[in-house]
Amino acid sequence: MKELTLSDGRTIENVGGAADYLCSLTEEQRGQNHWKVAIRMLNVALKEPTYLRAATMSLQTAVILEGTLASAHALDSH
Repeated sequence: MKELTLSDGRTIENVGGAADYLCSLTEEQRGQNHWKVAIRMLNVALKEPTYLRAATMSLQTAVILEGTLASAHALDSH
């Protein structure tokens, strides 16, 4: 998983960090489609690691749509 730096200074460095971050979302956030997709894709990747790239991209997309990515440069290497 590509490290993501959030606008509040936190980083998401691995699958465990992504899971922790997704667990910290409010119910309202979890109801938004971009978070639903990110959560679903992480669950799939936990069962089938070949989906890790798709899960990473879904998380990146959700963080961007939420406006909490520190810099879009995290996407440049994909």
